[in-house]
Amino acid sequence: MKKKQKQQKRPSSKNNEELTLKDTLQSDMFQALKDKKKELEKAESIRKEEEEKRKREEMRQREKNKSFEELLGESSMNWKDFK
Repeated sequence: MKKKQKQQKRPSSKNNEELTLKDTLQSDMFQALKDKKKELEKAESIRKEEEEKRKREEMRQREKNKSFEELLGESSMNWKDFK
């Protein structure tokens, strides 16, 4: 027990300052990585917008090509009310 307590109280020999990726890389390399990140985020947002546009178009085409039976089935009107 005493050995474990002594080991835990011992201060660490590591430097207290934490180095970040920015500190270890050269500034031009860090800037290149930031630029690449922005490009990828922009490409991702464009891809998502195109996907949403494609889904809206598919939904519109599906709605346009529905049969009379499908439209009648989705209708909330009751034929008994018009008898």
